[in-house]
Amino acid sequence: LIIASLTISAILVFFIVPLTIVFFIYLSNILLLIYQRNNELKADPLSDVWDSVRKTIASFWDIYARIWHGYELHGVKNLPEGPGILVYYHGAIPIDYLYFLSRLFLWKNRLCLSVADHFVFRLPGLRLLLAVTGVIPGTREECLGALKNGYLVSISPGGVREALFSDESYQLMWGNRKGFAQVALEAKVPIIPMYTQNVREGYRMFKERRFFRQLYESTRLPFTPPYGGLPVKFRTYIGKPIPYDPNITAEELVEKVSKFLFSFQTKTAVQALISKHQTIPGNIWKALLERFDKRRK
Repeated sequence: LIIASLTISAILVFFIVPLTIVFFIYLSNILLLIYQRNNELKADPLSDVWDSVRKTIASFWDIYARIWHGYELHGVKNLPEGPGILVYYHGAIPIDYLYFLSRLFLWKNRLCLSVADHFVFRLPGLRLLLAVTGVIPGTREECLGALKNGYLVSISPGGVREALFSDESYQLMWGNRKGFAQVALEAKVPIIPMYTQNVREGYRMFKERRFFRQLYESTRLPFTPPYGGLPVKFRTYIGKPIPYDPNITAEELVEKVSKFLFSFQTKTAVQALISKHQTIPGNIWKALLERFDKRRK
Protein backbone atom coordinates (compact mmCIF):
# COMPACT_ATOMS: atom_id res chain seq x y z
CA LEU A 1 0.00 0.00 0.00
CA ILE A 2 2.86 2.36 0.85
CA ILE A 3 4.64 1.54 -2.41
CA ALA A 4 1.42 2.05 -4.37
CA SER A 5 0.81 5.39 -2.63
CA LEU A 6 4.35 6.58 -3.35
CA THR A 7 4.03 5.50 -6.98
CA ILE A 8 0.76 7.38 -7.43
CA SER A 9 2.23 10.43 -5.71
CA ALA A 10 5.26 10.37 -8.02
CA ILE A 11 3.02 10.11 -11.07
CA LEU A 12 0.95 13.07 -9.88
CA VAL A 13 4.09 15.13 -9.27
CA PHE A 14 5.41 14.29 -12.75
CA PHE A 15 2.19 15.11 -14.60
CA ILE A 16 0.23 17.56 -12.44
CA VAL A 17 1.62 20.75 -14.02
CA PRO A 18 1.16 19.61 -17.65
CA LEU A 19 -2.40 18.55 -16.79
CA THR A 20 -2.99 21.90 -15.07
CA ILE A 21 -1.88 23.68 -18.25
CA VAL A 22 -4.36 21.64 -20.28
CA PHE A 23 -7.09 22.53 -17.79
CA PHE A 24 -6.32 26.25 -18.06
CA ILE A 25 -6.31 26.06 -21.87
CA TYR A 26 -9.81 24.59 -21.85
CA LEU A 27 -10.84 27.16 -19.25
CA SER A 28 -9.68 29.88 -21.66
CA ASN A 29 -11.90 28.42 -24.37
CA ILE A 30 -14.88 28.37 -21.98
CA LEU A 31 -14.28 32.05 -21.20
CA LEU A 32 -14.34 32.83 -24.92
CA LEU A 33 -17.60 30.92 -25.38
CA ILE A 34 -19.22 32.85 -22.51
CA TYR A 35 -17.98 36.14 -23.96
CA GLN A 36 -19.28 35.20 -27.41
CA ARG A 37 -22.70 34.22 -26.08
CA ASN A 38 -23.13 37.23 -23.79
CA ASN A 39 -22.20 39.66 -26.54
CA GLU A 40 -23.87 37.70 -29.35
CA LEU A 41 -20.69 37.93 -31.38
CA LYS A 42 -20.51 36.63 -34.93
CA ALA A 43 -17.53 38.72 -35.99
CA ASP A 44 -14.30 37.45 -37.53
CA PRO A 45 -12.32 35.80 -34.68
CA LEU A 46 -9.25 37.83 -35.69
CA SER A 47 -11.08 41.18 -35.56
CA ASP A 48 -10.43 43.68 -32.78
CA VAL A 49 -13.89 43.16 -31.22
CA TRP A 50 -12.29 40.20 -29.44
CA ASP A 51 -9.42 42.28 -28.07
CA SER A 52 -10.88 42.82 -24.60
CA VAL A 53 -11.27 39.10 -23.92
CA ARG A 54 -7.92 38.44 -25.60
CA LYS A 55 -6.35 40.86 -23.14
CA THR A 56 -8.02 39.06 -20.22
CA ILE A 57 -6.69 35.68 -21.36
CA ALA A 58 -3.24 37.09 -22.18
CA SER A 59 -3.06 38.75 -18.74
CA PHE A 60 -3.85 35.45 -17.03
CA TRP A 61 -1.11 33.59 -18.93
CA ASP A 62 1.35 36.41 -18.38
CA ILE A 63 0.76 36.32 -14.62
CA TYR A 64 1.16 32.53 -14.68
CA ALA A 65 4.41 32.97 -16.67
CA ARG A 66 5.81 35.51 -14.21
CA ILE A 67 4.94 33.47 -11.12
CA TRP A 68 5.83 29.96 -12.29
CA HIS A 69 8.77 30.60 -14.61
CA GLY A 70 9.89 34.18 -13.89
CA TYR A 71 9.33 34.66 -17.60
CA GLU A 72 11.32 37.26 -19.54
CA LEU A 73 11.03 38.31 -23.18
CA HIS A 74 14.04 39.87 -24.90
CA GLY A 75 14.54 41.24 -28.40
CA VAL A 76 11.03 42.47 -29.23
CA LYS A 77 12.69 45.36 -31.06
CA ASN A 78 13.92 42.80 -33.60
CA LEU A 79 10.37 42.13 -34.77
CA PRO A 80 9.49 44.00 -37.97
CA GLU A 81 6.63 46.48 -37.93
CA GLY A 82 5.08 44.64 -40.85
CA PRO A 83 4.82 40.95 -41.74
CA GLY A 84 7.50 38.37 -41.12
CA ILE A 85 8.00 34.70 -40.30
CA LEU A 86 9.06 33.77 -36.77
CA VAL A 87 10.92 30.45 -36.57
CA TYR A 88 11.35 28.86 -33.15
CA TYR A 89 12.59 25.76 -31.33
CA HIS A 90 9.73 23.51 -30.14
CA GLY A 91 9.91 22.36 -26.52
CA ALA A 92 8.16 19.28 -25.13
CA ILE A 93 5.24 21.61 -24.35
CA PRO A 94 5.16 24.94 -26.23
CA ILE A 95 4.05 26.79 -23.09
CA ASP A 96 6.92 29.24 -23.60
CA TYR A 97 5.44 30.13 -26.98
CA LEU A 98 2.07 30.78 -25.33
CA TYR A 99 3.85 33.09 -22.88
CA PHE A 100 5.42 34.91 -25.83
CA LEU A 101 2.08 35.37 -27.59
CA SER A 102 0.50 36.73 -24.41
CA ARG A 103 3.23 39.23 -23.65
CA LEU A 104 3.50 40.38 -27.26
CA PHE A 105 -0.23 41.14 -27.26
CA LEU A 106 -0.04 42.95 -23.91
CA TRP A 107 3.02 44.98 -24.88
CA LYS A 108 2.28 45.70 -28.53
CA ASN A 109 -1.41 44.83 -28.95
CA ARG A 110 -0.24 42.61 -31.79
CA LEU A 111 -1.38 39.18 -32.92
CA CYS A 112 1.10 36.63 -34.19
CA LEU A 113 -0.60 33.87 -36.17
CA SER A 114 0.64 30.40 -35.31
CA VAL A 115 1.09 27.47 -37.68
CA ALA A 116 0.00 24.26 -35.93
CA ASP A 117 0.08 20.55 -36.71
CA HIS A 118 -3.07 18.98 -38.17
CA PHE A 119 -3.81 17.00 -35.01
CA VAL A 120 -4.29 20.25 -33.04
CA PHE A 121 -7.40 21.06 -35.07
CA ARG A 122 -8.85 17.66 -34.17
CA LEU A 123 -8.66 18.29 -30.43
CA PRO A 124 -12.21 18.54 -29.06
CA GLY A 125 -13.55 21.73 -27.54
CA LEU A 126 -10.86 24.17 -28.65
CA ARG A 127 -12.21 25.47 -31.94
CA LEU A 128 -13.02 29.01 -30.78
CA LEU A 129 -9.78 29.41 -28.84
CA LEU A 130 -7.73 28.38 -31.86
CA ALA A 131 -9.61 30.82 -34.09
CA VAL A 132 -9.40 33.81 -31.73
CA THR A 133 -5.71 33.30 -30.98
CA GLY A 134 -4.87 32.96 -34.67
CA VAL A 135 -3.86 29.31 -34.96
CA ILE A 136 -3.79 28.34 -38.64
CA PRO A 137 -2.94 25.28 -40.77
CA GLY A 138 0.51 25.36 -42.30
CA THR A 139 -0.59 25.52 -45.93
CA ARG A 140 1.14 27.84 -48.36
CA GLU A 141 -2.12 29.66 -49.08
CA GLU A 142 -2.91 30.28 -45.41
CA CYS A 143 0.58 31.57 -44.65
CA LEU A 144 0.78 33.81 -47.71
CA GLY A 145 -2.67 35.21 -46.97
CA ALA A 146 -1.72 36.03 -43.39
CA LEU A 147 1.53 37.70 -44.46
CA LYS A 148 -0.28 39.67 -47.14
CA ASN A 149 -2.61 41.00 -44.44
CA GLY A 150 0.37 42.24 -42.43
CA TYR A 151 0.53 39.56 -39.73
CA LEU A 152 3.54 37.97 -38.16
CA VAL A 153 3.39 34.22 -38.77
CA SER A 154 5.23 31.79 -36.51
CA ILE A 155 6.29 28.24 -37.25
CA SER A 156 8.43 25.56 -35.67
CA PRO A 157 9.95 23.56 -38.55
CA GLY A 158 10.68 20.71 -36.13
CA GLY A 159 7.07 20.70 -34.94
CA VAL A 160 5.73 17.71 -33.03
CA ARG A 161 8.73 15.55 -33.93
CA GLU A 162 11.07 18.06 -32.28
CA ALA A 163 8.76 18.31 -29.26
CA LEU A 164 8.68 14.54 -28.76
CA PHE A 165 12.19 13.45 -29.64
CA SER A 166 14.59 16.32 -29.04
CA ASP A 167 16.10 16.41 -25.55
CA GLU A 168 18.34 18.42 -23.21
CA SER A 169 20.94 18.61 -26.01
CA TYR A 170 18.47 20.94 -27.80
CA GLN A 171 18.99 19.28 -31.16
CA LEU A 172 17.01 20.85 -33.99
CA MET A 173 14.97 18.21 -35.84
CA TRP A 174 13.93 20.03 -39.00
CA GLY A 175 14.71 17.31 -41.51
CA ASN A 176 14.10 18.62 -45.03
CA ARG A 177 11.36 21.09 -44.12
CA LYS A 178 12.00 24.24 -46.10
CA GLY A 179 8.44 25.29 -46.92
CA PHE A 180 8.65 28.31 -44.62
CA ALA A 181 11.70 29.52 -46.59
CA GLN A 182 9.78 29.26 -49.86
CA VAL A 183 6.89 31.23 -48.37
CA ALA A 184 9.27 33.90 -47.03
CA LEU A 185 10.84 34.32 -50.45
CA GLU A 186 7.50 34.47 -52.20
CA ALA A 187 6.05 36.95 -49.70
CA LYS A 188 9.30 38.97 -49.60
CA VAL A 189 9.40 39.01 -45.81
CA PRO A 190 12.20 38.49 -43.27
CA ILE A 191 12.65 35.41 -41.11
CA ILE A 192 13.17 35.99 -37.40
CA PRO A 193 14.68 33.22 -35.19
CA MET A 194 13.38 32.73 -31.64
CA TYR A 195 14.36 30.47 -28.76
CA THR A 196 13.41 30.04 -25.08
CA GLN A 197 16.16 29.26 -22.59
CA ASN A 198 15.62 26.20 -20.33
CA VAL A 199 12.42 25.10 -22.07
CA ARG A 200 13.64 21.48 -21.98
CA GLU A 201 14.46 21.72 -18.29
CA GLY A 202 10.89 22.83 -17.57
CA TYR A 203 9.22 19.98 -19.46
CA ARG A 204 10.70 16.77 -20.82
CA MET A 205 9.89 13.51 -22.57
CA PHE A 206 10.87 10.05 -21.40
CA LYS A 207 14.22 8.72 -22.62
CA GLU A 208 13.05 5.34 -23.94
CA ARG A 209 11.26 6.46 -27.07
CA ARG A 210 11.95 3.93 -29.84
CA PHE A 211 8.46 2.48 -29.70
CA PHE A 212 6.84 5.91 -29.49
CA ARG A 213 8.99 7.14 -32.39
CA GLN A 214 7.78 4.29 -34.57
CA LEU A 215 4.22 4.93 -33.44
CA TYR A 216 4.50 8.64 -34.26
CA GLU A 217 6.06 8.05 -37.69
CA SER A 218 3.22 5.69 -38.63
CA THR A 219 0.32 7.74 -37.22
CA ARG A 220 1.66 11.33 -36.92
CA LEU A 221 -0.03 11.51 -33.50
CA PRO A 222 1.82 12.47 -30.27
CA PHE A 223 1.30 9.50 -27.94
CA THR A 224 4.28 10.29 -25.68
CA PRO A 225 3.14 12.22 -22.57
CA PRO A 226 5.34 15.10 -21.36
CA TYR A 227 6.25 15.39 -17.71
CA GLY A 228 7.80 17.93 -15.39
CA GLY A 229 6.62 21.49 -14.96
CA LEU A 230 9.45 22.58 -12.67
CA PRO A 231 9.53 26.35 -12.07
CA VAL A 232 12.79 26.88 -13.93
CA LYS A 233 13.75 30.22 -15.41
CA PHE A 234 12.35 30.89 -18.90
CA ARG A 235 13.84 33.60 -21.10
CA THR A 236 12.66 33.97 -24.68
CA TYR A 237 15.18 35.55 -27.05
CA ILE A 238 14.13 37.00 -30.40
CA GLY A 239 17.11 37.13 -32.76
CA LYS A 240 17.94 39.60 -35.49
CA PRO A 241 15.91 39.20 -38.70
CA ILE A 242 17.29 37.45 -41.74
CA PRO A 243 16.18 39.95 -44.41
CA TYR A 244 14.54 39.14 -47.69
CA ASP A 245 17.09 39.05 -50.49
CA PRO A 246 15.71 40.67 -53.67
CA ASN A 247 18.51 39.06 -55.69
CA ILE A 248 16.92 35.62 -55.29
CA THR A 249 14.66 35.19 -58.30
CA ALA A 250 11.61 32.99 -58.77
CA GLU A 251 13.72 30.66 -60.90
CA GLU A 252 16.28 30.27 -58.12
CA LEU A 253 13.49 29.55 -55.66
CA VAL A 254 12.72 26.23 -57.35
CA GLU A 255 16.34 25.15 -57.20
CA LYS A 256 17.05 22.82 -54.32
CA VAL A 257 20.40 24.40 -53.55
CA SER A 258 19.12 27.93 -53.09
CA LYS A 259 16.20 26.67 -51.00
CA PHE A 260 18.57 24.61 -48.87
CA LEU A 261 20.97 27.50 -48.29
CA PHE A 262 18.14 29.80 -47.23
CA SER A 263 16.79 27.16 -44.87
CA PHE A 264 20.25 26.37 -43.52
CA GLN A 265 20.87 30.04 -42.77
CA THR A 266 17.71 30.14 -40.66
CA LYS A 267 18.60 26.89 -38.89
CA THR A 268 22.04 28.30 -38.09
CA ALA A 269 20.47 31.45 -36.65
CA VAL A 270 18.23 29.45 -34.31
CA GLN A 271 21.12 27.18 -33.34
CA ALA A 272 23.24 30.27 -32.61
CA LEU A 273 20.58 31.51 -30.17
CA ILE A 274 20.60 28.14 -28.43
CA SER A 275 24.41 28.06 -28.23
CA LYS A 276 24.55 31.60 -26.85
CA HIS A 277 21.84 31.34 -24.21
CA GLN A 278 21.64 27.67 -23.25
CA THR A 279 23.87 25.37 -21.20
CA ILE A 280 24.35 22.16 -23.21
CA PRO A 281 23.34 19.66 -22.05
CA GLY A 282 20.57 21.34 -20.12
CA ASN A 283 20.78 21.22 -16.33
CA ILE A 284 17.61 21.35 -14.22
CA TRP A 285 19.28 22.57 -11.03
CA LYS A 286 21.10 25.38 -12.81
CA ALA A 287 17.87 26.35 -14.54
CA LEU A 288 16.13 26.50 -11.17
CA LEU A 289 18.91 28.61 -9.63
CA GLU A 290 18.62 31.08 -12.51
CA ARG A 291 15.30 32.18 -10.99
CA PHE A 292 17.45 34.01 -8.43
CA ASP A 293 20.03 35.38 -10.88
CA LYS A 294 19.11 39.05 -11.26
CA ARG A 295 22.26 40.01 -13.13
CA ARG A 296 21.73 37.93 -16.26
CA LYS A 297 19.69 39.58 -19.02
